[in-house]
Amino acid sequence: MKRKVTAKKRLGQHFLTDYNIAQQIVDSRRANTPTMIEIGPGMGVLTQFLIKIPDIELHLIELDEESVAYLRIHYPCLDKNIHAMDFLKADLQTITNEPFTLIGNFPYNISNQILFKVLEYKDQIPEVVGMFQKEVAMRIASKPGKKDYGILSVLLQAYYDIEYLFTVDEHVFDPPPKVKSGVIRLTRNEVKKINCNEQDFKTLVKTAFNQRRKTLRNSLKSISFPESLTQDPIFNKRPEQLSVEEFIWLTNAWVKQVNFS
Repeated sequence: MKRKVTAKKRLGQHFLTDYNIAQQIVDSRRANTPTMIEIGPGMGVLTQFLIKIPDIELHLIELDEESVAYLRIHYPCLDKNIHAMDFLKADLQTITNEPFTLIGNFPYNISNQILFKVLEYKDQIPEVVGMFQKEVAMRIASKPGKKDYGILSVLLQAYYDIEYLFTVDEHVFDPPPKVKSGVIRLTRNEVKKINCNEQDFKTLVKTAFNQRRKTLRNSLKSISFPESLTQDPIFNKRPEQLSVEEFIWLTNAWVKQVNFS
Protein backbone atom coordinates (compact mmCIF):
# COMPACT_ATOMS: atom_id res chain seq x y z
CA MET A 1 0.00 0.00 0.00
CA LYS A 2 1.32 3.42 -0.95
CA ARG A 3 2.26 5.76 1.88
CA LYS A 4 0.06 8.83 1.85
CA VAL A 5 1.16 12.44 2.04
CA THR A 6 -0.26 14.34 4.99
CA ALA A 7 -2.46 17.21 3.83
CA LYS A 8 -1.17 20.52 5.17
CA LYS A 9 -3.64 23.25 5.97
CA ARG A 10 -1.05 26.02 5.53
CA LEU A 11 -0.61 24.92 1.89
CA GLY A 12 -4.33 24.64 1.26
CA GLN A 13 -4.00 20.94 0.38
CA HIS A 14 -7.14 18.92 -0.34
CA PHE A 15 -6.24 15.76 -2.26
CA LEU A 16 -8.69 14.66 -4.96
CA THR A 17 -9.55 10.98 -4.46
CA ASP A 18 -11.95 10.36 -7.37
CA TYR A 19 -9.99 9.03 -10.36
CA ASN A 20 -12.93 9.54 -12.73
CA ILE A 21 -12.96 13.25 -11.98
CA ALA A 22 -9.16 13.38 -12.35
CA GLN A 23 -9.46 11.79 -15.78
CA GLN A 24 -12.24 14.23 -16.69
CA ILE A 25 -10.02 17.19 -15.77
CA VAL A 26 -7.15 15.84 -17.90
CA ASP A 27 -9.54 15.16 -20.79
CA SER A 28 -10.69 18.81 -20.67
CA ARG A 29 -7.42 19.82 -22.28
CA ARG A 30 -7.84 21.02 -25.87
CA ALA A 31 -4.64 22.84 -26.85
CA ASN A 32 -2.00 20.86 -28.69
CA THR A 33 0.97 22.24 -26.75
CA PRO A 34 4.32 20.40 -26.65
CA THR A 35 4.69 21.03 -22.92
CA MET A 36 2.46 20.86 -19.86
CA ILE A 37 3.09 22.18 -16.36
CA GLU A 38 1.08 20.79 -13.45
CA ILE A 39 0.86 22.91 -10.31
CA GLY A 40 0.66 21.20 -6.93
CA PRO A 41 0.43 17.56 -8.06
CA GLY A 42 0.44 16.27 -4.46
CA MET A 43 0.27 12.49 -4.75
CA GLY A 44 -0.16 12.57 -8.52
CA VAL A 45 -3.89 11.99 -8.98
CA LEU A 46 -3.77 14.00 -12.22
CA THR A 47 -0.16 13.09 -12.99
CA GLN A 48 -1.00 9.40 -13.46
CA PHE A 49 -3.20 10.36 -16.42
CA LEU A 50 -1.04 13.19 -17.75
CA ILE A 51 1.96 10.90 -18.24
CA LYS A 52 -0.13 8.78 -20.61
CA ILE A 53 -0.54 11.66 -23.08
CA PRO A 54 1.80 10.96 -26.02
CA ASP A 55 4.50 13.38 -27.17
CA ILE A 56 4.16 15.71 -24.19
CA GLU A 57 6.93 17.03 -21.98
CA LEU A 58 5.38 17.12 -18.52
CA HIS A 59 6.75 19.24 -15.67
CA LEU A 60 5.52 19.22 -12.07
CA ILE A 61 5.84 22.19 -9.71
CA GLU A 62 5.39 21.26 -6.07
CA LEU A 63 6.26 23.28 -2.95
CA ASP A 64 5.55 20.57 -0.36
CA GLU A 65 8.73 18.58 0.38
CA GLU A 66 6.77 15.50 1.42
CA SER A 67 4.84 15.51 -1.85
CA VAL A 68 8.07 15.99 -3.83
CA ALA A 69 9.60 12.93 -2.15
CA TYR A 70 6.44 10.93 -2.87
CA LEU A 71 6.42 11.95 -6.55
CA ARG A 72 10.10 11.08 -7.01
CA ILE A 73 9.44 7.57 -5.67
CA HIS A 74 6.23 6.88 -7.58
CA TYR A 75 7.02 8.74 -10.82
CA PRO A 76 10.76 8.11 -11.35
CA CYS A 77 10.34 8.74 -15.10
CA LEU A 78 9.64 12.38 -14.24
CA ASP A 79 12.47 12.83 -11.75
CA LYS A 80 14.30 15.54 -13.73
CA ASN A 81 11.01 17.34 -14.39
CA ILE A 82 9.87 17.56 -10.77
CA HIS A 83 10.58 21.10 -9.58
CA ALA A 84 10.58 21.68 -5.83
CA MET A 85 9.64 25.35 -5.86
CA ASP A 86 6.97 27.95 -5.23
CA PHE A 87 5.05 28.50 -8.47
CA LEU A 88 4.34 32.12 -7.56
CA LYS A 89 8.07 32.88 -7.30
CA ALA A 90 9.23 30.69 -10.19
CA ASP A 91 10.72 32.00 -13.42
CA LEU A 92 8.79 29.69 -15.73
CA GLN A 93 11.12 30.32 -18.63
CA THR A 94 13.84 28.47 -16.74
CA ILE A 95 11.58 25.42 -17.06
CA THR A 96 10.58 25.85 -20.70
CA ASN A 97 10.65 28.42 -23.49
CA GLU A 98 7.90 26.52 -25.31
CA PRO A 99 4.19 27.31 -25.16
CA PHE A 100 2.63 25.22 -22.40
CA THR A 101 -0.71 24.21 -20.97
CA LEU A 102 -1.06 24.91 -17.25
CA ILE A 103 -3.12 22.35 -15.34
CA GLY A 104 -3.84 21.46 -11.75
CA ASN A 105 -6.06 21.25 -8.72
CA PHE A 106 -5.02 24.70 -7.64
CA PRO A 107 -4.69 25.48 -3.91
CA TYR A 108 -7.61 27.71 -3.00
CA ASN A 109 -5.48 30.03 -0.88
CA ILE A 110 -3.32 31.15 -3.84
CA SER A 111 -5.68 30.68 -6.79
CA ASN A 112 -6.00 34.41 -7.52
CA GLN A 113 -2.21 34.85 -7.46
CA ILE A 114 -1.84 31.91 -9.84
CA LEU A 115 -4.12 33.62 -12.32
CA PHE A 116 -2.31 36.94 -12.07
CA LYS A 117 0.87 35.01 -12.87
CA VAL A 118 -0.88 33.45 -15.87
CA LEU A 119 -1.43 36.99 -17.15
CA GLU A 120 2.31 37.66 -16.83
CA TYR A 121 3.00 34.65 -19.07
CA LYS A 122 -0.08 34.97 -21.29
CA ASP A 123 1.97 34.88 -24.50
CA GLN A 124 3.41 31.52 -23.45
CA ILE A 125 0.25 29.96 -21.97
CA PRO A 126 -2.39 29.23 -24.62
CA GLU A 127 -4.50 27.18 -22.20
CA VAL A 128 -5.23 26.72 -18.51
CA VAL A 129 -7.32 23.85 -17.14
CA GLY A 130 -7.80 24.03 -13.42
CA MET A 131 -9.95 23.33 -10.40
CA PHE A 132 -10.75 26.24 -8.10
CA GLN A 133 -13.13 26.98 -5.30
CA LYS A 134 -16.49 27.09 -7.10
CA GLU A 135 -17.13 30.72 -6.16
CA VAL A 136 -13.80 31.76 -7.69
CA ALA A 137 -14.32 29.65 -10.82
CA MET A 138 -17.75 31.19 -11.39
CA ARG A 139 -16.35 34.69 -10.88
CA ILE A 140 -13.59 34.14 -13.44
CA ALA A 141 -16.01 32.78 -16.04
CA SER A 142 -18.79 35.29 -15.32
CA LYS A 143 -20.03 37.61 -18.06
CA PRO A 144 -20.89 41.33 -17.81
CA GLY A 145 -24.12 41.99 -15.97
CA LYS A 146 -23.72 39.07 -13.57
CA LYS A 147 -23.11 39.61 -9.84
CA ASP A 148 -19.99 37.39 -9.94
CA TYR A 149 -18.32 39.54 -12.63
CA GLY A 150 -15.31 41.33 -11.16
CA ILE A 151 -11.68 42.38 -11.48
CA LEU A 152 -10.31 38.96 -12.46
CA SER A 153 -13.19 38.42 -14.88
CA VAL A 154 -12.26 41.57 -16.81
CA LEU A 155 -8.47 41.21 -16.70
CA LEU A 156 -8.51 37.55 -17.76
CA GLN A 157 -11.27 37.85 -20.35
CA ALA A 158 -9.26 40.54 -22.11
CA TYR A 159 -6.91 37.75 -23.21
CA TYR A 160 -8.74 34.45 -22.65
CA ASP A 161 -12.04 32.82 -23.53
CA ILE A 162 -13.24 31.17 -20.32
CA GLU A 163 -15.59 28.24 -19.88
CA TYR A 164 -17.02 26.85 -16.65
CA LEU A 165 -16.88 23.08 -17.25
CA PHE A 166 -18.28 21.27 -14.20
CA THR A 167 -18.76 21.31 -10.43
CA VAL A 168 -16.97 18.95 -8.02
CA ASP A 169 -18.53 18.01 -4.66
CA GLU A 170 -16.71 18.19 -1.34
CA HIS A 171 -16.77 14.46 -0.52
CA VAL A 172 -14.27 13.46 -3.25
CA PHE A 173 -11.38 15.15 -1.42
CA ASP A 174 -9.21 14.15 1.51
CA PRO A 175 -9.65 16.12 3.69
CA PRO A 176 -12.95 17.44 2.27
CA PRO A 177 -13.07 21.23 1.89
CA LYS A 178 -15.99 23.21 3.25
CA VAL A 179 -16.96 24.41 -0.23
CA LYS A 180 -17.67 22.96 -3.65
CA SER A 181 -15.10 23.22 -6.42
CA GLY A 182 -15.40 24.18 -10.06
CA VAL A 183 -13.28 23.25 -13.09
CA ILE A 184 -12.73 25.87 -15.78
CA ARG A 185 -10.80 26.13 -19.03
CA LEU A 186 -9.07 29.31 -20.21
CA THR A 187 -8.24 29.44 -23.92
CA ARG A 188 -6.02 32.23 -25.22
CA ASN A 189 -7.91 34.47 -27.65
CA GLU A 190 -6.48 36.30 -30.67
CA VAL A 191 -5.75 39.54 -28.81
CA LYS A 192 -1.98 40.01 -28.84
CA LYS A 193 -2.15 43.37 -27.09
CA ILE A 194 -5.17 45.26 -25.81
CA ASN A 195 -5.77 48.66 -27.35
CA CYS A 196 -4.59 50.65 -24.32
CA ASN A 197 -1.82 50.75 -21.75
CA GLU A 198 -2.06 47.49 -19.80
CA GLN A 199 -1.04 48.92 -16.43
CA ASP A 200 -3.49 51.81 -16.76
CA PHE A 201 -6.19 49.29 -17.70
CA LYS A 202 -5.52 47.28 -14.53
CA THR A 203 -5.57 50.42 -12.39
CA LEU A 204 -8.87 51.63 -13.79
CA VAL A 205 -10.56 48.23 -13.50
CA LYS A 206 -9.41 47.77 -9.89
CA THR A 207 -10.48 51.31 -8.98
CA ALA A 208 -13.93 50.79 -10.49
CA PHE A 209 -14.57 47.52 -8.65
CA ASN A 210 -13.29 48.82 -5.31
CA GLN A 211 -16.75 50.40 -5.00
CA ARG A 212 -18.67 48.02 -7.19
CA ARG A 213 -22.12 48.97 -5.84
CA LYS A 214 -21.69 52.55 -7.02
CA THR A 215 -22.04 53.91 -10.53
CA LEU A 216 -18.83 54.70 -12.38
CA ARG A 217 -19.50 58.39 -11.89
CA ASN A 218 -18.90 57.79 -8.16
CA SER A 219 -16.53 54.81 -8.13
CA LEU A 220 -14.08 56.58 -10.47
CA LYS A 221 -14.09 59.93 -8.66
CA SER A 222 -10.47 59.41 -7.65
CA ILE A 223 -9.56 59.29 -11.34
CA SER A 224 -9.70 62.58 -13.23
CA PHE A 225 -12.27 62.70 -16.03
CA PRO A 226 -13.53 65.93 -17.62
CA GLU A 227 -17.07 66.79 -16.53
CA SER A 228 -18.23 66.74 -20.13
CA LEU A 229 -17.13 63.10 -20.47
CA THR A 230 -18.80 61.99 -17.23
CA GLN A 231 -22.13 62.97 -18.78
CA ASP A 232 -21.74 60.00 -21.12
CA PRO A 233 -24.38 57.31 -20.28
CA ILE A 234 -21.60 54.80 -19.54
CA PHE A 235 -20.96 56.62 -16.25
CA ASN A 236 -24.49 55.72 -15.11
CA LYS A 237 -23.50 52.05 -15.16
CA ARG A 238 -21.99 50.01 -12.35
CA PRO A 239 -18.63 48.33 -13.08
CA GLU A 240 -20.11 44.82 -13.40
CA GLN A 241 -22.22 46.06 -16.33
CA LEU A 242 -19.21 46.97 -18.51
CA SER A 243 -17.61 44.77 -21.13
CA VAL A 244 -13.84 44.46 -21.56
CA GLU A 245 -14.08 46.76 -24.60
CA GLU A 246 -15.86 49.45 -22.56
CA PHE A 247 -13.16 49.30 -19.88
CA ILE A 248 -10.54 49.74 -22.61
CA TRP A 249 -12.43 52.77 -23.97
CA LEU A 250 -12.58 54.28 -20.46
CA THR A 251 -8.88 53.67 -19.95
CA ASN A 252 -7.97 55.51 -23.15
CA ALA A 253 -10.31 58.40 -22.24
CA TRP A 254 -8.68 58.65 -18.80
CA VAL A 255 -5.12 58.55 -20.14
CA LYS A 256 -5.96 61.15 -22.80
CA GLN A 257 -7.30 63.45 -20.08
CA VAL A 258 -4.19 62.97 -17.93
CA ASN A 259 -1.86 63.68 -20.89
CA PHE A 260 -3.67 66.89 -21.84
CA SER A 261 -4.26 68.28 -18.38
